[in-house]
Amino acid sequence: MASVASKLYSDDVSLLVLLLDTNPLFWSNTSTTFSQFLSHVLAFLNAVLGLNQLNQVVVIATGYSSCDYIYDSSLTSNVNSESGRTGMPALFGSLLEKLEDFIDKDEELIKEQEHDDRIASSLLSGSLSMALCYIQRVFRSGHLHPQPRILCLQGSPDGPEQYVAVMNSIFSAQRLMVPIDSCYIGTQNSAFLQQASYITGGVHHAPKQLDGLFQFLTTIFATDLHTRSFVQLPKPVGVDFRASCFCHKKTIDMGYVCSVCLSIFCEHHKKCSTCGSVFGQSKLDGASTVSDKKRKAPDS
Repeated sequence: MASVASKLYSDDVSLLVLLLDTNPLFWSNTSTTFSQFLSHVLAFLNAVLGLNQLNQVVVIATGYSSCDYIYDSSLTSNVNSESGRTGMPALFGSLLEKLEDFIDKDEELIKEQEHDDRIASSLLSGSLSMALCYIQRVFRSGHLHPQPRILCLQGSPDGPEQYVAVMNSIFSAQRLMVPIDSCYIGTQNSAFLQQASYITGGVHHAPKQLDGLFQFLTTIFATDLHTRSFVQLPKPVGVDFRASCFCHKKTIDMGYVCSVCLSIFCEHHKKCSTCGSVFGQSKLDGASTVSDKKRKAPDS
């Protein structure tokens, strides 16, 4: 999957936009600490930048109530002026500083919303939108740009209330020909990330053991788009295509779809709450009524 070929530096130059799950509600209930997880991520980013001197990395922190840019390799010098050595530790030092400030602000927002009954999910829809906006800005900045791709490192459960926004971002990425890779580190798999990787042509993987996370990241997600054409990568198995209803924000297996705006509902309504279209009687309800009449009919 490639962008406009005439605007690329070369096939192996990549722009990696990493969505980092920093949700305190998730990391407080896992056996692996966030600092251990972050050490694997920083080593992975170092490897990506070392594969090609033109590679770019952008990191977006995805919290419970907010998301923000915390690192952009194109805005930072590659040389540490103080020591004269490789500037990687200094670069990641600024990343850690911004990340700490972001987590503190996100925790303050969580305390303000502690009486909210929302699922402890991260703001994936917001970080995906920010990633696409950054990529779109790169597309319009000049004639040459690297191959963009998005990598979601998420452990928090899906938030059904974000279904529409997440799907809009997925289809926007598909239209831009930007693959969305996903690495899910939570206990339950993510239907959002499965669909995102499947629709955009990315790679989805859920490692069983986080002790070897760095190996999974480098062997699966460090490969550029050109290299993936002749490398054996994990293939999607059993993608969860279930949707979330617009009325109760719950994941459903069967529901009702508005023929005008394609809104999804778990129960039959007389009127669409999204576009205002008036619905007729549900065929399922009519079929159940007919079957009930047949059951009550006398044998004679």
